[in-house]
Amino acid sequence: MMLKSQFRSTSRSSRFLSTLEGHDRFYVVMHDNPDPDAIATGWAIKVLIEESGLPGPVRLLGGGAIVRAENRHMVELLMPPIQLVNCIQVPENTATVLVDCGLGTTNQLLTRAAIQPVAVIDHHENVEAANVPFHDIRPALAASSTIAASYLREQHVEPGVRLATALLYAIHTETRGTETQYSRLDRSILLWLTKRADPALVAEIENAPLSRSYFRDLTLAMQNTRLYGDAALCLLPQASGAEIVGEVADLLIRGEGIRRVLCAAVIGADVILSARTERDAENAAQLIVRTLRGIGGGGGHEHRAGGKISDIARGGRFDDYLQTVLKNRWLDACDLPANTPGVWLVEEAPAKR
Repeated sequence: MMLKSQFRSTSRSSRFLSTLEGHDRFYVVMHDNPDPDAIATGWAIKVLIEESGLPGPVRLLGGGAIVRAENRHMVELLMPPIQLVNCIQVPENTATVLVDCGLGTTNQLLTRAAIQPVAVIDHHENVEAANVPFHDIRPALAASSTIAASYLREQHVEPGVRLATALLYAIHTETRGTETQYSRLDRSILLWLTKRADPALVAEIENAPLSRSYFRDLTLAMQNTRLYGDAALCLLPQASGAEIVGEVADLLIRGEGIRRVLCAAVIGADVILSARTERDAENAAQLIVRTLRGIGGGGGHEHRAGGKISDIARGGRFDDYLQTVLKNRWLDACDLPANTPGVWLVEEAPAKR
């Protein structure tokens, strides 16, 4: 148990814990459909609060579901103490901590319940939290997990093998593709976690079994991707879940000659989007904001971003009008003329003789 006097130090973790003093219970809230970074960050913050000596229970909460195969496998293997709920009710004198997402976004429980958190911990760009009692927002870091792990290290809290593995895997997922810039703190935390994590578990998570629906979605995605110069646009006519949108975008940005990607799918009545750019190309977060201005919202990182258009799709599928709107907006965001000719990514195979 740590003494409360330790909270008075100048470290960020001590200032964070000091902000929580005087509360009876604690809710750590992740974004909907939590990814490894949200899960690991929230788990680490939960452990930090529990080990700090602050009284009261700590819950780790998120909305939606966990769909991506690797994410499901991570949860099955590491068993993080997460609870997925449809809505949130916060009892009096409860401190709420928002992790890995910003205020005002509609993809998390607190905004939908009109609840202002006590603290925000995040690494995304353009996150506003000026009126929050404590906020630690560092876009220069590779992952929110880096922040949470640094708090554990500052407070001399050992994460244990399972949590260390989750944090290490989360940082790896946040730096896949072109997001490979590690800060000095990222490198230091990676070394600290590597000594405590199980590399065999990381390898097992990365090789999670894939369902037949994954290959169906992937086939549809390849068949519905068009190239406009160096910009790719994939409009999935249907998808088994939101996670496939980001997975397809991650794959397409690796295509030779492709420098900018937008992938979109209708999920229920909403359109879920993911954007990717190469390291020397435009800012993906800015591209998706430009694409969705006035019809939806989005944000993210320099080369990986996501967005959502709410309650617009009819019948759970793209209609011609919606396809045209997204195509024209994406081309405009990429500074390409609306009449730029497009070619299919996958051409028909020649008939056998």
